[in-house]
Amino acid sequence: MIERTIKNTISAKLFKGKTIILIGARQVGKTTLIREVLKGAEFLFLDGDDPLVREKLTNPNTKEIESIIGNSKIVFIDEAQRIENIGLTAKIIHDQFKAVQLIMSGSSAFELRNQTNEPLTGRKFEHFLFPVSYEEYEKSVGYLDATRDIENRLIYGFYPDVINNIGEEREILNEITQSYLFKDILSFSNIKKPEILEKILQALAFQVGSEVSYNEIAQLTGVDKNTVSSYIHLLELSYIIYPLTSFSRNLRNEIKTNRKIYFYDNGIRNALIHNFNPIGLRNDIGALWENFLMSERLKRNHYHQRYCNKYFWRTKQQQEMDYVEESNGEIIGFEFKWNPKAKVNIPSSFVKAYQADVHVVTKENFRDFIMNAGDER
Repeated sequence: MIERTIKNTISAKLFKGKTIILIGARQVGKTTLIREVLKGAEFLFLDGDDPLVREKLTNPNTKEIESIIGNSKIVFIDEAQRIENIGLTAKIIHDQFKAVQLIMSGSSAFELRNQTNEPLTGRKFEHFLFPVSYEEYEKSVGYLDATRDIENRLIYGFYPDVINNIGEEREILNEITQSYLFKDILSFSNIKKPEILEKILQALAFQVGSEVSYNEIAQLTGVDKNTVSSYIHLLELSYIIYPLTSFSRNLRNEIKTNRKIYFYDNGIRNALIHNFNPIGLRNDIGALWENFLMSERLKRNHYHQRYCNKYFWRTKQQQEMDYVEESNGEIIGFEFKWNPKAKVNIPSSFVKAYQADVHVVTKENFRDFIMNAGDER
């Protein structure tokens, strides 16, 4: 069992007068985490994937809810987004059953948010769960084993089932990708051609670390640019990918509108392009390393409440900075290199224009970048 960073945060919110909502992609460990938080306590578990549960919790009145809850003081509704009008049902539980702690989890995050935002305004604590972080993994297995395993994690990622089932990583990732991610997206959107969705994801997977051209993807997939844009937005809302926008403030030749796209998990990215080859046989180690560092920095900043604006930087002359953070008026640039001996060209125009510190992140010093060590870098 890998201890999750936000476990204590959620535990501290119990019986504080608000509904607790935990969102995140399928299979990242939401149900396991809530069960750990509630370990030793009696609670009513309601599965939103169960047709009977969906039927009983869709538009019930107060009396019907009272019959369902009974004497339970804790109610946990898993996959709550599958239940129609769950926000209104949750509001009734919150308002009419003051002694009951309601907890809901959902993998279709935007659908759950759409249903709960208005009914539960001022009535909820909302938390987000990523796949396992490198920090959580190292705390579980120890520094040496985590360091020894870094290449496997670059290939297979950090989904809990992947970590816990050595030798079955490919099958599990293919199952997660096909049976959960695609199924969820297709089930709550009006996508008529799932093969287009897969082609777009594959195109994005091959472009990790590069600026993404919607026009180019449209040509590759045979659909128009607006369709590509709407599909990518849907993938962002489903917590499969996330964007990074360009930083531009002082210099006339800076690229201002482009985006980079990263995956929340390396294993999902590699499953989409059907490439689980070891590091020594790959020509995309730079992309793997960059995606790993970006997703881990995202987890670290989110869990430890390091608030900052996130960008990449590039000029029309191809000067670039892989990653830029802006916080409290300070700008810091980061360059990512797998090989500590690789040549690094730090653009003097960026350093001069923004009075910026620049750090190079390699496999020898990456822990400083992705773990909460108490510094502000």
